[in-house]
Amino acid sequence: MHIEKRLLRFITVTNWILFLAVTIAGFVLAPGRFAWGIVAGGLIVTVNFQLLYRSLKQALTPPHVANVKGVLGRYYLRFLVSGAIIFVLIADNYVNPLGLIIGLSVVVTSIVLATLNEIRRIIFKEAT
Repeated sequence: MHIEKRLLRFITVTNWILFLAVTIAGFVLAPGRFAWGIVAGGLIVTVNFQLLYRSLKQALTPPHVANVKGVLGRYYLRFLVSGAIIFVLIADNYVNPLGLIIGLSVVVTSIVLATLNEIRRIIFKEAT
């Protein structure tokens, strides 16, 4: 269980650090709708990740093991709400779509970094 907590903590902290760094870079390098797209995308994906974590933690912690339909129902509801928000942001021209995509990539980038970090740990652990 130790590795899961370490990975989750790494991903969560890295999410917020990347979100902050990319947002600052966006406002410095390309202010306006592009930067707001980064902010909107980063917030959408980071909040969804946190809600998914909380939902799965509640569902998989004994003695309150939830049914699969309830967990999937909440997942798809979040997915639909996120899709609707993204649609409105792009359709009404509130944000730049490229900035939004960059913001939505924050969690994926954090997961890739966590994976590379674990591979590095394994390689150096085997080398010693």
